[in-house]
Amino acid sequence: MEKHLNVVAALQIGFGIFWIVAGGILLFILSLIGGFVDDKDARFILPLIGQIVAAFLFLTSIPGVIAGIGLLKRKEWGRIITLILSVIGIMNFPIGTVVGIYSIWVLVQEETVSLFKPAPGNVQI
Repeated sequence: MEKHLNVVAALQIGFGIFWIVAGGILLFILSLIGGFVDDKDARFILPLIGQIVAAFLFLTSIPGVIAGIGLLKRKEWGRIITLILSVIGIMNFPIGTVVGIYSIWVLVQEETVSLFKPAPGNVQI
């Protein structure tokens, strides 16, 4: 199960970084197009739309990256956040549905849950 857990962590981090980069590219493209148009309103609106969408993508992607890092470090909070994000991600058909179901399946297995419990005598922070 450890291999599956690492795959789920990589998917969380990978998709999070993908959407952060996609938001940055979208912001760049809309700002660039806004600079070339002759319409005064479009010069204002296009970069504004790019900023809003990029901010949305950034804010919704950061929890996935943080959760993925938590999974790699075997932190229980990373498992909980990933479970929540996976349930939400199921609505993103078809890729999010597959990744969400796979992530939930991995994270609820007893063998996986035991990976997040501290060893006897060790205090986990």
